[in-house]
Amino acid sequence: MTSPPVLHEVLAAVLGIRDGRLRVLLWERALDPDAGRWALPGGRLAAGEDVETSVRRQLAEKVDVREIAHVEQLSVFSDPDRTPGPRMIATAFLGLVPSDADPALPADTRWHPVDALPATAFDHAGIVDSARDRLRAKLSYTNLGFALAPAEFTISALREHYVAALGHSVSATNLQRVLTRRDLLEPTGETAPPGRAGGRPAALFRFTDRTLRVTDAFAVLRPPARPDPSRPGGSTGVVLP
Repeated sequence: MTSPPVLHEVLAAVLGIRDGRLRVLLWERALDPDAGRWALPGGRLAAGEDVETSVRRQLAEKVDVREIAHVEQLSVFSDPDRTPGPRMIATAFLGLVPSDADPALPADTRWHPVDALPATAFDHAGIVDSARDRLRAKLSYTNLGFALAPAEFTISALREHYVAALGHSVSATNLQRVLTRRDLLEPTGETAPPGRAGGRPAALFRFTDRTLRVTDAFAVLRPPARPDPSRPGGSTGVVLP
């Protein structure tokens, strides 16, 4: 007996910080199966394509791929029942878009908060969770923050990006200290325009390298320690190593 064919698709979980929240690009399916549910961009692997070439092609057809600062393979999802009909294996990718990029989107595609997803198609919510977890891990031990941040930023703005991506509070002072110690930040020599409240203009920084590299293989960006009234300052530790 001949086994039924196994199909292969590529999917992209494209994440970015929008309005202070970590969001993912999803498009609304118009046809069954799962019509009306929201799905990750992607499609079938074409003959003669490797998976990364395919996902970049699929993204270019859906959004302006030039706005994506980083793409990496996430995982292979191969549960036999992940989609109805013929068996479909998915190779999923993580993509990151800087907060100042504004890729043109078709009418059926929107940014959705990763912590408040709409009804999603198939196993796509689980793929989004995997992409979020991969991002959070890599923010600890690589310079991947460059792919979320604009080209230039204040430390306060960068902290807000890390808070949105990590899902917990981060000390701006410790963040600057750790990233500077790893030679990831440099001042531009410029300052940001003062806000409505006035005050001293904040210095602008940029990442020294906008390509991925490991900076501290064993680092973990931890949430704040619980208050400890017996210690000066009421804290049991610091946010960052």
